[in-house]
Amino acid sequence: MEESYTAETGRPPEPNDSVTLEDVARLAGVTAMTVSRTLKRPELVREETRQRVLDAIRATGYVPNLLAGALATNKSHLIALLLPTIATSIFTDMVQTMMLTLAAAGYQTLLGLTDYSPEREEQLVGTLLGRRPDAIVLTGTDHSALTRERLRRTKVPIVEIWDLNDDPIDMLIGFSHEAVGIAVARHLLRKDYRRFAVLSADDPRGLRRSLSVIDELKRQGVDEVPIEVLAAPATLQTGREGFVRLLKRGLPDVIVCSTDTLAQGILAEAAKRGMAIPQDVAVMGFGDLSTAAHVHPSLSTVRIDGASIGRLAAEALLRRLDAKQPSLPALRVRHGVRDR
Repeated sequence: MEESYTAETGRPPEPNDSVTLEDVARLAGVTAMTVSRTLKRPELVREETRQRVLDAIRATGYVPNLLAGALATNKSHLIALLLPTIATSIFTDMVQTMMLTLAAAGYQTLLGLTDYSPEREEQLVGTLLGRRPDAIVLTGTDHSALTRERLRRTKVPIVEIWDLNDDPIDMLIGFSHEAVGIAVARHLLRKDYRRFAVLSADDPRGLRRSLSVIDELKRQGVDEVPIEVLAAPATLQTGREGFVRLLKRGLPDVIVCSTDTLAQGILAEAAKRGMAIPQDVAVMGFGDLSTAAHVHPSLSTVRIDGASIGRLAAEALLRRLDAKQPSLPALRVRHGVRDR
């Protein structure tokens, strides 16, 4: 039940004052409990009262003390997501879906960038654990020994995404990069390509996909597969540079790229040189970025359902945080080659 009383003053605190929840309550003419309920469960507060409280918050510039609430409930309502990069859009659908799903349940997401470095990830994990997030999401399964030990010992729920392995730290949602490489090689062989080249960024998962393509081609009798490896993150410019390097080693029938970004760089360089795609050389990407269908010519690629990974990861964490599910087996997300 809401309670209200007459405000003691009709003006907000001075800008230099330290604004408290009680200050907001006085200005709105309600109790501090009503202000707290408006912030946490607005659907339980009458519209007129809620509007008065929100007006008072805007007038005072009040910022809730989340640290105090976290100490009282032992919850920060903060979930950390570690990504290797935001220089490409390959993780966009996954991140957006995860953040929206968590936000709907009252959790906010903090992003950290590892730059594909286990040492950087180790530093971030150490810092994050000291700030007590409610959960941590890690991209990939390649971690330093110290990171794995720290996370195994903590009671914080962990989800590793975008990969699969036989020894997850806690929960695991992803796909096999080796299986992707095999599927790509077999698909292109069925299309009667015989002279292959590979262009890859040096991130661990991209390299595993690329090497899996080469290994499968060798098993199928294709022994000579030149590969160029470029520094991560992949960009259009590195894609163009990689294409130039591959051309110096001979023109293949098809180039397999570890990301759509590199593949689009090849398309740009080929257009500059007056080369026709796929007539002169075909190109296969990875990621099915939103731009893949709209470049000219449109790009054949491997589709990964990033939105599903984000949703499944968020739902797994929410079940764990609500104590509804103590553990979760590894979940495998489907992938498929998309010809355009």
